[in-house]
Amino acid sequence: MSFLSIQNISKNYLSKSDSIQVLNDFSLEMKPGKVHVIVGPSGCGKTTLLMLCGGLIFPDSGTITINGTNLLNISPGQRAKKRASLVGFVFQRFHLIPYLNVEQNIMASCLARSVENSTQRCDELLQRLGLESRRYHIPAKLSAGEQQRVALGRALMNRPAMLIADEPTGNLDEENAEQLLELLKDFAKEGGTLLIATHDSRVTKIADYKYVYDFKNHCF
Repeated sequence: MSFLSIQNISKNYLSKSDSIQVLNDFSLEMKPGKVHVIVGPSGCGKTTLLMLCGGLIFPDSGTITINGTNLLNISPGQRAKKRASLVGFVFQRFHLIPYLNVEQNIMASCLARSVENSTQRCDELLQRLGLESRRYHIPAKLSAGEQQRVALGRALMNRPAMLIADEPTGNLDEENAEQLLELLKDFAKEGGTLLIATHDSRVTKIADYKYVYDFKNHCF
């Protein structure tokens, strides 16, 4: 059974003089326990697709169903609760809170949904992400790669059923990328639904399903 289903999705962006089609009548099923990877050049619509799947933006037509609920048929408040309880996001620009330290940024997920044994969970993530020594550093004192790992820790903190990651290895060296990929693979092995947008061949190697952008038909 699919955890996430998008059916006949179309999405256009309007400019002052034109309409740019990003997705056209596109459908996709995403299964629990699997790694789904979307591939394509910058500007083709990868981030748009991720945001649609997470209910952050809406299509011009089509349906988005997550865990049996059509996101387009519920209120904004219900959508927000659905995201908080089921989906973790790793954004390309991280969106860390600048005045909070690493531990506090990861624990910020608990504001949206309570997490059992939250301190123990945070300690576990800090260790697995190699961030123990950076626990009390604010984002400005971290490298881009360290900020990327903090963003992943925050997304995983509340044990989401689905993880959506936009270029998660984009700022990591070989060693740290491999460690992060192991964590992502473990998430899928434990039954999570994983959706990644990437240019990185290291990421595509762990894919159970890979979708490459088709410019002619405006879909993956």
